[in-house]
Amino acid sequence: GCRIHVATLGPVWNVQGDPVRTSVVADVQRLFGIALPLVPNTAQRSDALLALWIGPRSWLLIDGGASGRAAALADFDAKRDALSAGGGALFDISASRVAFTIRGARAASVLASSCPLDFDSRVFLPGNCAQSVFGRVSALYYRHETAPGFSVMVARSLAADVWHALCVAAASEGYDVAPPAAF
Repeated sequence: GCRIHVATLGPVWNVQGDPVRTSVVADVQRLFGIALPLVPNTAQRSDALLALWIGPRSWLLIDGGASGRAAALADFDAKRDALSAGGGALFDISASRVAFTIRGARAASVLASSCPLDFDSRVFLPGNCAQSVFGRVSALYYRHETAPGFSVMVARSLAADVWHALCVAAASEGYDVAPPAAF
């Protein structure tokens, strides 16, 4: 039915700013080489980063792989200062979240068992993201663009509870646990 694993997260940075009144969109493009998604609950991907829309003035930049990592995620202080000068803000929230990946034909059913979102691929499109809950825990969901599957990010302090709940939810569908892998 599905395969679940802990997704290894690299740096995760929160960008904040008003995309209409500040230069935050242009500054992020120049500093990180990625366009911020401006449509709610969508994402943009570059070789180095994944940018998730998490609010009208807030995005997550997530390490998207080894290629381009040094250039995109280097010089946090300088990039923070450059965004601040343009009316934006940058925060390192790398240690605050844990991610799980669930793949396979029954992945959407497993998530739907504890979340009110509609995970149907005609509604929750590949490359989309949304914030909701898993059980009673706040969670950020991202539907992968390539292989069928999802990543679920939760607060580190509640990760063990969510892992257990994912395994319980997947038990009726049949699942296996994979070794940790990159987000």
